Amino acid sequence: MSLRTPIKIARGLGSAKDGVHHWWVQRVTAVALVPLVVWFVFAVASLSGADYASVRAWVGQPFTTVMLVLLIAVAFHHAQLGLQVVIEDYVSAKGPQIAALILVKFLAVLMAVIGIVAVLRIAFGG
Repeated sequence: MSLRTPIKIARGLGSAKDGVHHWWVQRVTAVALVPLVVWFVFAVASLSGADYASVRAWVGQPFTTVMLVLLIAVAFHHAQLGLQVVIEDYVSAKGPQIAALILVKFLAVLMAVIGIVAVLRIAFGG
């Protein structure tokens, strides 16, 4: 028998007031990915059969560079948010959950930075 009141038991287990923000950011990144992916698919399809120099020149155009950087940044952020939800829902032990969340966030940032640096090196002729 516990002498704790129901409110004392529930305190600390409720909303951290972060779920709505997470939900909105995930939806906004999903909506942003729609035109970015459609643009990317059509752009790559139009480059089919092009040689290396043509593709490099295409990536070097300012509009294309900005769109590719946006696509990479938004895609990895969206993926990280989605994986975070999966980990929080299905990994119940706190230690492995925190480790997995840190690993996913680190890998998402690492892969995004690698992709963005690659695009910028191509764009600026590095």
